[in-house]
Amino acid sequence: MLPPDYQVPAAVLLIVGGAVACFLGFRLFRVVLAIYGFVLGALVATSVLAPVETTTVLVTGLVGGLVGAAILVLAYFAGVAFAGAALAAVLVHVIWSHFGAEPNSIVVIVACVLGALAAASVQQLVIMAATAFGGSWTLLAGLLAVTGQRQVAAAAGKGDLWLTYPLNPAPGHWWVKVTWLVLAAAGLVVQLRMTTANRRGWRARTTSKAKKG
Repeated sequence: MLPPDYQVPAAVLLIVGGAVACFLGFRLFRVVLAIYGFVLGALVATSVLAPVETTTVLVTGLVGGLVGAAILVLAYFAGVAFAGAALAAVLVHVIWSHFGAEPNSIVVIVACVLGALAAASVQQLVIMAATAFGGSWTLLAGLLAVTGQRQVAAAAGKGDLWLTYPLNPAPGHWWVKVTWLVLAAAGLVVQLRMTTANRRGWRARTTSKAKKG
């Protein structure tokens, strides 16, 4: 758990990392992996600590974060598979949430496996979709924490990610899900347009060089 004085800086990190992932996820995928690896590593490292002094928590979180970032960056293809699995899990929960139920754990596991396999064949699309949806929620969670949503700030500090799960917002906060989906859609559109523009530019340069040759 992060000390209260560091929860706002942690929320700012979520905002920056979420924005990068949401709108530049494919182009900066290794950076995104490093950011999420750092966050996950820090959360895992600090969650196993008993109540200790602030310095110990910060050092443990920093070391765990660096290890997590290194693992995801070095294991690039594992990161792609993780992105596909995470996206598949989210989609399963979205579908089941419309029926007011929670999916069976076996269904989620199967979906994650299929998502990881699909990511290997359509890496680009999977990366863009996963980073858009994941980054938009990270961005939104950080914004909610900074603007005084105590539940989100406390969850970010404790590492209780399930407390800020986008498909199960607090009562009266239905707009959180809507905002998340709108941000995700915007991020996906931006990434698709940037990729298309880059391809057109590359083709134009290739054609120009061919004509000159």
